[in-house]
Amino acid sequence: MKVALVHDYLVQYGGGERVLEAMSDLFPSAPIYTLMYDSESMYGAFHDKDIRTSFIQNIPWAKQKHRMFPWLMPLGIEDLDLSEYDVVISSSSSYAKGIITDPDTIHISYCHTPMRYAWDDCHRYFTEFQYSSFVKSLLPFAMNYIRMWDKVSADRVDYYVANSKNVARRIKKYYHLEADVIYPPVSVNDFPEVIRPEEPYYLIVGRFLAYKHYDIVIEAFCENGKLLKIVGAGPEENTLKQLAQGYPNIEFMGRLQDEETRLLFSGCEAVLFPSEDDFGIVPVESMAAGRPVIAYAQGGALESVIDGVTGIFFTEQTAQSITSAVQRFERLDFDSETIRRNAQVFSQERFQSELLHFVNTKYNQHHYEERI
Repeated sequence: MKVALVHDYLVQYGGGERVLEAMSDLFPSAPIYTLMYDSESMYGAFHDKDIRTSFIQNIPWAKQKHRMFPWLMPLGIEDLDLSEYDVVISSSSSYAKGIITDPDTIHISYCHTPMRYAWDDCHRYFTEFQYSSFVKSLLPFAMNYIRMWDKVSADRVDYYVANSKNVARRIKKYYHLEADVIYPPVSVNDFPEVIRPEEPYYLIVGRFLAYKHYDIVIEAFCENGKLLKIVGAGPEENTLKQLAQGYPNIEFMGRLQDEETRLLFSGCEAVLFPSEDDFGIVPVESMAAGRPVIAYAQGGALESVIDGVTGIFFTEQTAQSITSAVQRFERLDFDSETIRRNAQVFSQERFQSELLHFVNTKYNQHHYEERI
């Protein structure tokens, strides 16, 4: 069984790229096809892998400004030649699922989400990114084309695997297709024992993007004076730092090595997770460290966090809702070992076992049907 992996683009390192790493470890000889690859942005990940890129790789500034080229992405992904493989597994939140495969090739798409900026988040996409007025005037026409291509390309997939029930519902809504669910992998066994620091602190971990709503957490902690440590980087960094200016209890830690971040997980009072993510690996990492989560009650967090057992929920994305949630949290007791046990269902070993079983089952089923 000759396998290839396909990923949208390797220009930033986040949850989707961690999933791809687990897939690549499962199929170590499989090359990785992608629209573009920026080795510096991967912080050493995939440095020893066979990475094969599209023609977009050679366009000046494409790796740094990939959001400026949405109309080229379908052409780039369709240009990739995957004719020599028995099984192609795409790791997709946008374009990777649109690859064109031979009739005898099985295409399994591990879907992190249907393309958000083509469907439910298209208006936010226009407003959050700092395009010129000329580019913004063209975006509605480009997105109409992208939306049509996305729907057509969705039908090229033989089998969908969603990273959560939340995403499976969205696949059904936008593509009218069914999807099995395999939760993404988390290195749940790599976290140290719970640490009790001299000064209690709360924690945020993630990319600084507007939809993450870290601003409301900062506003709440500017008001309550509690220590908040923030790990990460991203386009909203300057905005968030300006919001926290003059408040010494807000600490920006930058982007840290995994080992340093795990230590911060293990020592915090709780992790704040104010965004509506398709799944959300950060809450599971917090639970793997035995620490509870204070999460917005939407999206994938509803499938990983157990209210009152591994964390608590809040229902509005406002600073006031964060403040109330922290006050409620501090009146409750949480058991670290119970929290850790609940994180085990999301282990990397479980992910790889379930994915391998799914791939083998579909491959054997395909060849059995060919023989009869």
